[in-house]
Amino acid sequence: MHKAGFVNIVGNPNVGKSTLMNQLVGERISIATFKAQTTRHRIMGIVNTDDMQIVFSDTPGVLKPNYKLQESMLAFSESALADADVLLYVTDVVENPEKNMDFLEKVQKMTIPVILLINKIDSLTTDLCQSGGPRSSSESRSSRDSSQSRDSSQSRLNAIVEKWHALLPKAEILPISAKNKFGVDMLLKRIKELLPESPAYFDKDQLTDKPARFFVSEIIREKILLYYDKEIPYSVEVSVESFQETEKSIHIRAIIYVERDSQKGIIIGHQGVALKKVGAESRKALEKFFGKSIFLETYVKVDKDWRSSKRELDHFGYNPD
Repeated sequence: MHKAGFVNIVGNPNVGKSTLMNQLVGERISIATFKAQTTRHRIMGIVNTDDMQIVFSDTPGVLKPNYKLQESMLAFSESALADADVLLYVTDVVENPEKNMDFLEKVQKMTIPVILLINKIDSLTTDLCQSGGPRSSSESRSSRDSSQSRDSSQSRLNAIVEKWHALLPKAEILPISAKNKFGVDMLLKRIKELLPESPAYFDKDQLTDKPARFFVSEIIREKILLYYDKEIPYSVEVSVESFQETEKSIHIRAIIYVERDSQKGIIIGHQGVALKKVGAESRKALEKFFGKSIFLETYVKVDKDWRSSKRELDHFGYNPD
């Protein structure tokens, strides 16, 4: 008997979907930052064993689109509802359960197994993410205060679970901390139980559906998300013009596109310092990712209003079809 299926991860922005994806796959497939709307594409990560293949999909955070790029991002998320064998709906301990009800209503109507994951429970208290064990004498002295804190945190978590159970009564609910990997093994075990019998969909040595160039552009974009403020990271797209690989090294030429001349100046920085920092940090991450020496050239170009141009979005791979 061989099991295989698509396990798609959806939810609102900044709830930890990409961090969870990376933990489940065991590889850094999706970029994960503290900023919302980090993920723009639907990214597959494939876990293989002799008798099983799990095809995970990370998707952009659900939001009401303000321009065509966000329309494409929402289409990626909605497409994940159409082909899932198991759906993972990720929320966290501070999110309003009624946020983006239009999308949630579509989840309510699904007939496949839905697992609702309440992420970031470590932000309530570390006690909820730690297994019980013998305490030292110093720990015992504060056990009463710790117990009271744990009870309060558990009460808050119970209230969150109740709210979500009312909205998604058919869903299984599992509190997790993706960052600390709490509950992830339990989740993986449950996913394996729910998968249908099926032959593998991809070769057993395949890790993802994306080409190497995609991960180059994502790693560079991640550094831009980390090092620039306000609107700049969201106005940026990265395209790999050249990817030449040898046995020991890879030579990459990448173009960073922005929408305005003023944004180009900010990306480059005074005397090119900012762009050099992005290039240096990207090169380090790429060498770790590919396990080879990386020679990276980065350039900045202006492509006005690319986020609102269907032609440009198709060129950058934002067509959900």
